[in-house]
Amino acid sequence: MVRSIKNPKKAKRKNKDAKKGDGSSSSSSSVPSKPTKVWQPGVDTLEEGEELQCDPTVYNSLHAFHIGWPCLSFDIVRDSLGLVRNEFPHTVYFVAGTQAEKPSWNSVGVFKVSNISGKRRELVPNKPATGDDDMDSESSDSDEDSEDEGEGGSGTPILQLRKVAHQGCINRIRAMSQNPHICASWADTGHVQVWDFSSHLNALSESETEVNPGTPSVFNQTPLMKFGGHKDEGYAIDWSPVTPGRLLTGDCKSCIHLWEPTSDSTWTVDANPFVGHSASVEDLQWSPTEADVFASCSVDGHIAIWDTRLGKSPITSFKAHNADVNVISWNRLASCMLASGSDDGTFSIHDLRLLKGGDSVVAHFEYHKHPITSIEWSPHEGSTLAVSSADNQLTIWDLSLEKDEEEEAEFKAKTQEQVNAPEDLPPQLLFVHQGQKDLKELHWHSQIPGMLVSTAADGFNILMPSNIQSTLPQDVGV
Repeated sequence: MVRSIKNPKKAKRKNKDAKKGDGSSSSSSSVPSKPTKVWQPGVDTLEEGEELQCDPTVYNSLHAFHIGWPCLSFDIVRDSLGLVRNEFPHTVYFVAGTQAEKPSWNSVGVFKVSNISGKRRELVPNKPATGDDDMDSESSDSDEDSEDEGEGGSGTPILQLRKVAHQGCINRIRAMSQNPHICASWADTGHVQVWDFSSHLNALSESETEVNPGTPSVFNQTPLMKFGGHKDEGYAIDWSPVTPGRLLTGDCKSCIHLWEPTSDSTWTVDANPFVGHSASVEDLQWSPTEADVFASCSVDGHIAIWDTRLGKSPITSFKAHNADVNVISWNRLASCMLASGSDDGTFSIHDLRLLKGGDSVVAHFEYHKHPITSIEWSPHEGSTLAVSSADNQLTIWDLSLEKDEEEEAEFKAKTQEQVNAPEDLPPQLLFVHQGQKDLKELHWHSQIPGMLVSTAADGFNILMPSNIQSTLPQDVGV
């Protein structure tokens, strides 16, 4: 499993205009010297004089930022700004853990990004493009983009950051969905800590400008609890979506410990671990519907299903991949579906109803050529999931899609598509996002349909692909 960022150095602000759009950029009116081509990492090579360019027109919003040291893990914090938000500009709250050069330099970043601008456009234009040449078409698109951008806000997003001192690098961090100010962090020191970040989140919510201009001060805060009962460091951690405060943590010695809340700020950790894997436990996921059921995945290539009421051994375990199983995601809209990503670059979809028959795999993809580092089902579309890989790609998939050549031809005619897309791409592949180096983790925003956030060695991206459309009503609460 490839997880740590080797020889991390302090991230510096870079000019990425050549490779990234930022949601507020309009399309260029210059005519390319030759037709645009979709570039595939690991397949295509760059010729001398060629460079990769991001097409900002395929995003409703795209922004990049960093908080100093690289972050291996982060989480989006649920807020009170609206359950379903569709109007720009957006505001998002995060927690993230650093991978600093020295253990004492690490911190948990509690931060807010506001004034996230973007544009809302139709998947297919209402009127066909007019004009006799490419120049006319692109000028028309540029004008339309400018109008859309005015409606979606403008200007640079505002980053407001507060740092809490943390001894050791943060392997993974998660915020509790029911009480989002409560967060748990897994450190490479072998400790799991639970924090109350309510004072920091409150301070951020009350401020419209940067809280600490310049370099943010680092707050020294005592965690609510610090558990040192694991025999090694770990990466697996998950809060229960059903029972508030219930927590699972898994380590590299194949042990899983259950945390039971005794109050809003105290926990009892079962010293007797769940044991069933023969190697490191890489990820944990509670069932979205059953309070006592959870899943785990391991370097041993297996996924195990557990019931906390039935002892410390799994109720079932099955071979999921031929290499380490790095990450899993339990579908909260279709609770029989579990997705898994492997170190060999493959990811699979398992229908847990088929486990008794022996083979639960209903879909298997070999698109990525390097380890899968993160996988997550969309909270708004039951057939959609996002995947990140060490090949520097973030991909979005819709498993309900099948290839329809007639529809494809009709769509290309309507959009006057000029891009030469590869012929061998899976029809379920909706979107490919590139431009980040050493992608580590991604999350969908549960309150902003279509928004994804990803972290990598060179910082964060907030993206909203224009072809990820929500079926939710556009006028539901803002």
